Amino acid sequence: MHVLFVLDPLPSLNAYKDSSVAMMQALVARGHSLSVALQGDVFIESGQVFARAQPIGLVTGADLHASEWWTQVGDAVDTPLRDFSAVLMRKDPPFDMEYVYITHMFDYAQSQGARIFNSGSAIRNHPEKLAITEFAQFTTPTLVTRDMARIKAFHAEHRDVIVKPLDGMGGTGIFKLSVNEPNLNAILESLTHDGQRSIMAQRYIPEISQGDKRILLIGGEPVPYCLARIPLAGETRGNLAAGGRGVAQPLSARDWEIAREIAPQLSKRGLLLVGLDVIGQYVTEINVTSPTCFVEITQQTGFDVGARFVEALESAVERAV
Repeated sequence: MHVLFVLDPLPSLNAYKDSSVAMMQALVARGHSLSVALQGDVFIESGQVFARAQPIGLVTGADLHASEWWTQVGDAVDTPLRDFSAVLMRKDPPFDMEYVYITHMFDYAQSQGARIFNSGSAIRNHPEKLAITEFAQFTTPTLVTRDMARIKAFHAEHRDVIVKPLDGMGGTGIFKLSVNEPNLNAILESLTHDGQRSIMAQRYIPEISQGDKRILLIGGEPVPYCLARIPLAGETRGNLAAGGRGVAQPLSARDWEIAREIAPQLSKRGLLLVGLDVIGQYVTEINVTSPTCFVEITQQTGFDVGARFVEALESAVERAV
């Protein structure tokens, strides 16, 4: 297969822990070839969806903490997306209008025969914070609104509450509102832009101290290990970007229950790879843009997540041909 990655600039990746790089390594190990493009390299001309695609190779034995882990193979070429065996959308958020536009381009490309994972419509229709509301049986009490009075009433009812923007990542913009939060008004005014932007409020889950677990779903099946991201002392965010410590562990009985219910439904909608965030007994987010934690799970358990992903990708491409 020839696989195109649409992702952030390669020099910006922390290759030693990046899940996209782990995918690349697994693809090369199985004899496949790689090209890369930035989101801005995807374009439509005369009704056809193209990418300015740069073929690359991986440097054998490279130090992934350094920058020379990949090399260009020839020149970048304008190539119809349908000419690739698969296109992997691995661009990190923010999920802004440019991101929305490229999901529409992907839809057009799929109508022309391109095989895109995760599909444009599936990404667009599953905003990572809001998607949990479809599975309310697995969520803590949750409110989505820009009405500050309604949020204050929710806070008064549940006393300890987490509030966060709908478009953040890596733990940015997340606040814990305790019972007597002195900055309640200021926090809500800031997050909602004075009532002009919707946010999410959720009842606080004390089990965050045991970790915010990332459960990976690949091809409609759960990976049997998750990564529990343990917050720093005094911190309420387990995100690795916020200083959390990642500890791989087998899925619990509750994790399996959640994953087996959600995985097949999302797989049918064009989501080959999904990252569920679970705290205690509850799903808090459903990540579909560029789920991570491949490397940490593989290194700590020996379960090769990258290889599992490539096997699922090969099967999906074969079915789509």
